[in-house]
Amino acid sequence: MKLMNLTLGAVLLSGTAMSAQAEEMHFIMCGGEVRPADQAVIEEFEADHEGVTVNLEAVPWGTCQDKSLTLAAAGDPPSIAYMGSRTLSQLAKNDMIVEARIDPEAPYQPGVLNTVTIEGVQWGYPHAFSTKALYLNCDVIEESGQDCVAPATWDEMYAMAETVVENTDSAGVGLAGKDFDNTMHQFLNYLYSNGGTVIDSDTGENMLDSQQTREALEFYGRLASVSQEGPTAWERDQLTELFNDGQIAMYVAGPDRLNQHNDDINQLVAPVPAGPSGESGSILITDSIVVFKGSGHEDLAHDLAQRITSGDSQYDLDSSWGLTPILDYEALGMEDPYYTQGDVWPVFVGGIAKGGPEPLVEDFKSLQSVFTNMIQGILLEDDTVDNLVTIAGEELDDAL
Repeated sequence: MKLMNLTLGAVLLSGTAMSAQAEEMHFIMCGGEVRPADQAVIEEFEADHEGVTVNLEAVPWGTCQDKSLTLAAAGDPPSIAYMGSRTLSQLAKNDMIVEARIDPEAPYQPGVLNTVTIEGVQWGYPHAFSTKALYLNCDVIEESGQDCVAPATWDEMYAMAETVVENTDSAGVGLAGKDFDNTMHQFLNYLYSNGGTVIDSDTGENMLDSQQTREALEFYGRLASVSQEGPTAWERDQLTELFNDGQIAMYVAGPDRLNQHNDDINQLVAPVPAGPSGESGSILITDSIVVFKGSGHEDLAHDLAQRITSGDSQYDLDSSWGLTPILDYEALGMEDPYYTQGDVWPVFVGGIAKGGPEPLVEDFKSLQSVFTNMIQGILLEDDTVDNLVTIAGEELDDAL
């Protein structure tokens, strides 16, 4: 993988030798691209640290996290990396990263720090944040003879979907059930909107085997009767095409879908409906900046991580990328931030307080299997809700 040197204004020395004070930091950026907001911070960081060069390697998501882990295991860790917060448990438990030095006064949105916290310790600097909402295709809903009004509860959502099925050629709801990580994410939107918990971020205790989980799984199975055909063959991103084609009336997705839906769709964005034991919430997913152990640049890496995830720098990323805001920018003195404008952004922000994190475990694939087995079990009617949740709780114990 070719490294991209982002140094601006560096003094070129004669020959190939660098000055004795020169330091080269390796920054792995997952996602295969460098956002302008991040690049600007790196350039400023280099200008403030004479002799320090940041070699930034942008690596696609499919190979990025494995590359970082492999380098660290081989004793040649990157200095710093941007990666999914889901990797933090594995990195921390294998002593590959150091604790984050997060400003305790930083006004993070509620629950954001839980996405990087393991048993009370913060292992990453949250840098990209997503919440979810319910998208409704009002054209399909009105064709079924209903007003396009946001359903507030699961029962209202089901009744709306059922009426769509009865009176149109469309499915009432798009449902993810494929063996893929966002099947777990989709289910967690309902669990967190029903007051449920997976893992206690302070104690690490397994909380999955609960009445809230049983209610959420029962509802997920019930939705299969009004969803597109064969939900176990679908993952969330594929539902966007169905929504654009008018084949489903609603589905749950993040703010990135705002620019992926057809312009001619009369859509409504609403909070995820509340279950019988909770209030409307959302899964809270972050990517993080992590500082690796053993590079010899830990202090410099903390400095860069703090710069890139705070204040104006973080705001530039959130607003330009169309992300749910990580920080309460009004508390930082910013007037009329982007997420207070219009009718849509308040929906994505409103679900934060009652939301919950993507669970942090050392083996993420095992975690994914716990949820996939449980969800597919109810979609395929292989077992009862009670047995499936009990088994999932036991499997999560093993994964922990």
